[in-house]
Amino acid sequence: MNEERILLAHGNGGRFMRELIGDIFARHLANPALDTDADAVHLPDLAGDILVTTDGFTVQPIEFPGGNLGSLAVHGVVNDLAVAGAQPRYFTLSAIIEEGLEVALLDRLVASFAAAAKENGAVVAAGDTKVVRHGEGGGLYLSVAGIGVRAAKTDLAMKRIAPGDVVLVSGPIGDHGVSVMLAREQFGLSGGLRSDSASVLPLARAAWDLPGLKFMRDPTRGGLATVCHEIAHATGCSVVLRQGDVPVRGEVTAVCEMLGYDPYFLACEGRVVAVAAADAAAEVLARWRALPEGMEAAIIGRIEAGAGRLILETELGGRRVLEELEDDPLPRIC
Repeated sequence: MNEERILLAHGNGGRFMRELIGDIFARHLANPALDTDADAVHLPDLAGDILVTTDGFTVQPIEFPGGNLGSLAVHGVVNDLAVAGAQPRYFTLSAIIEEGLEVALLDRLVASFAAAAKENGAVVAAGDTKVVRHGEGGGLYLSVAGIGVRAAKTDLAMKRIAPGDVVLVSGPIGDHGVSVMLAREQFGLSGGLRSDSASVLPLARAAWDLPGLKFMRDPTRGGLATVCHEIAHATGCSVVLRQGDVPVRGEVTAVCEMLGYDPYFLACEGRVVAVAAADAAAEVLARWRALPEGMEAAIIGRIEAGAGRLILETELGGRRVLEELEDDPLPRIC
């Protein structure tokens, strides 16, 4: 491609579109074993239970400390499959590109997507591109579907959660939400905090064979608190978190105190919230802490009978109810 920016002509089905697909998307994502001249691709037989997920991704800025929209889109879908107990195998990718996007930026994002997919053992089986007029998009939107094969040895479901179970998190919360906000240079703030955007497949895989592991979820939009509210609604039990045990970096705490945010509701893009039986929690924690991705993992709470609420036990010994999120404090986070 000779153009420096995306034109509407890159979406008209002609030469410019052919060059866009060939010079950027196919160059990074093509797989000879799956290439076809048809409008659909035949996938090889996949032995085992098949899991499918789909998600859309948008973030401003598109590149941020610790990641970018390309790798974020892969991690989001990989993580949804991983916490459900599946090994990712195939993706589809739909790219909605805004007129005027720098071609070099698009190339970096697609290269990042391809690298992250390869790192997680998945390939792109099908894709599509569309170009919208300048001002009608956020630079680039990515929509990704993921196909995986169940590898977990135990059923991971909220229905298995019961009073007495233990809640864990694989690392500090709120890093992604605050790092993206700082990257926007809003409120005159800046800092060196990096997003936690990453694959949680190693963390999930480390615990898949434990019968006492009952549930996992990656706390993206709405953060840790929203996952806990989902558990409370689904089970009718209360989730009790111990404030002093929930890992939060000092930079995240400082920004939240200055601007009135609650780190419990901020998005994470490389963390796992898990619920395990009391006699299995220590083993989950040990396995996570043995991995680079889980060195700061912690046991942060428990499941109690009744009420169906999210309760925070404060460091002063009190208790307060954390209500569900209503406003979106940080748009275009993931």
